[in-house]
Amino acid sequence: MTSHPDWGVRTRATDAATAFSNEIKGRYVLITGVSRNSLGEASALAIAVHDPALLILASRTQSNLDEVAAEIHSIRPSTAVMTVQLDLLSLDSVRRAVADIRESIPRLDVLINNAGMVTQTRRTSPEGVEAQFATNHLGPFLLTNLLAPKLLAAAADAPSPGATRVVNVSSLGLRLSPVRFHDYNLEGAEVPPEERGPPDDALPAAFTRDVDGYRGFMAYGQSKTANVLFAVGLTERLRAKGVVAYALHPGSIWTNLSRDLTKDGYAAIEGTATDWKSPDEGAATIVVAAFDPALNEPAGSFLSDCQYYDPPSYATDPEVAEKLWGLSEELVKEQFEYSAKL
Repeated sequence: MTSHPDWGVRTRATDAATAFSNEIKGRYVLITGVSRNSLGEASALAIAVHDPALLILASRTQSNLDEVAAEIHSIRPSTAVMTVQLDLLSLDSVRRAVADIRESIPRLDVLINNAGMVTQTRRTSPEGVEAQFATNHLGPFLLTNLLAPKLLAAAADAPSPGATRVVNVSSLGLRLSPVRFHDYNLEGAEVPPEERGPPDDALPAAFTRDVDGYRGFMAYGQSKTANVLFAVGLTERLRAKGVVAYALHPGSIWTNLSRDLTKDGYAAIEGTATDWKSPDEGAATIVVAAFDPALNEPAGSFLSDCQYYDPPSYATDPEVAEKLWGLSEELVKEQFEYSAKL
């Protein structure tokens, strides 16, 4: 159970951060995907007024970072802010950003993997991986593991085991597809039943439409499932050392994440989503996942509307999480070994 079982869909990040002010004060916090009208911005603004030791903002575009940093300083001039350019589609960009971050901090208390994309047009990463899987999962996978020494340094000095957190912003869009291990690039390869999403006739037509042989919403669902499985795998490896990971659904929010959708894509989401939120309300579950002391000892891996939530079992299966970890290491061409596995 969380500290505030009465919180829900209308809870605001600003109020949640006030409740967890003591947990924010003096912490080193990194948030990816920070731009105007985003969950990253809403999270940063909520956290900034509670005196973190350093708030690290990461985004592809420096002008976006500068705007949000200026807004933070207009509200709280004393808050220390660092900006880092980061394009999660490019593993080289991830490695460059990590080098800058590691040189600047003694530890990292909270990593919020918020950046993401959704598109109905096929794109690939410089490494040849489908863009949504690359941006929404592989980039954060590499970023987190390369920063693990800083997370472990924070955990070694944390007031309680589990206070050091990794937060993956997922989505209930994960219901659109498991991870398609036999076809993660969505190139039409046959997949076994356990890697298939719901039947086409159970979904709005826009969610099943091929654009030049590419199903963008299926790719999005796969990447959001991967966010949860990554949290499961990371907690398995680092929990004994004091680091835990959560994934979450922030709710239905129109942000700049949806800028690449077609008109029918917008219409499909409008027709299926309920309880629309402001960015401040959407970021509330992020703040809970990052700072609620009741989550130091995990009772699950996924949250929605500020509470624990049970996603489909394919998103939390430890064996599938291990399979994804292996595939991810293969694709980033790097292995990450942690001596303490539960």
